[in-house]
This record gives sequence, structure tokens and C-alpha cells, in this order.
Amino acid sequence: MQIDISLEQGNVPVTVIKVSGQLDGQTYKDLISSAQNVMAGGAKHILLDLSDLTFISSAGLVSLHVIALLLRGEAAPDLEHGWAALKSIDRSRESGVQKNLKLLNPRPEVTNVLEMVGFSSFFETHTDKQKALESF
Repeated sequence: MQIDISLEQGNVPVTVIKVSGQLDGQTYKDLISSAQNVMAGGAKHILLDLSDLTFISSAGLVSLHVIALLLRGEAAPDLEHGWAALKSIDRSRESGVQKNLKLLNPRPEVTNVLEMVGFSSFFETHTDKQKALESF
């Protein structure tokens, strides 16, 4: 997996994290770490560009969930206990669409997974980068 980070301007500054390759059990902590680093630097709005993400596993879903929690100021679930992290997704889904974390251009195979687990109602998804930036 490759992660590229840039700062873009919408109505507010937006950190764009472009994820390429596979987001799985081997790489999900790298994405969480990248998000934590930009948040430590002051980022409050993150757009995840998934246009080059070819695969997402349950661990990848956990990484999206953890980033959303961190942006909301909540504690992340213990990643060493994977089932607890996965189960906490159901509780968070009830909190509605995320305001500070949005998705850009997920490929059909990724969109299918997001829809299957109900993340399509949890994350706002955009196909136009400029409109996504302006949505923050």
C-alpha cells in the first residue's frame, strides 16, 4: 500500500490522504498512523482518496472507523483485540454520517464492501474532488 498526503483548500483546509493498493491486515495500521500524524499536525478534516485502492479487508474497515473516531475526539478501540474493534463499528454507525472524514472515488469492488457492511450510510462519498473539498 502507498499513502500520499497533501493539503488542499475547500471552505476550510482539507488533508487529502490518497491510498493506493490494498488496505488489509498488513497495512491498516499504516493508514491509522498517517491519519494520527496529520491530526497531530492540526488536521481537522480528512478526505480519503480511494480511487487507487484495489482491495479493502475487515482490517481496512477498522482503519476507516478508527480515523473517524479520532476525528470526533473519541478513543480508538484496542486494535490488538480485533473483534472488539469490529463490533464497535456497529455502535458508531448509529451516530450518523461523519462530518470530518469523507471518501473520494472508491472503486466498485471497494464500494461493494462499504455497502455490504453499511458504511455507505456512515461515510459521505464523492466522485468529484472539488465538490468533496467544498463539502467540508
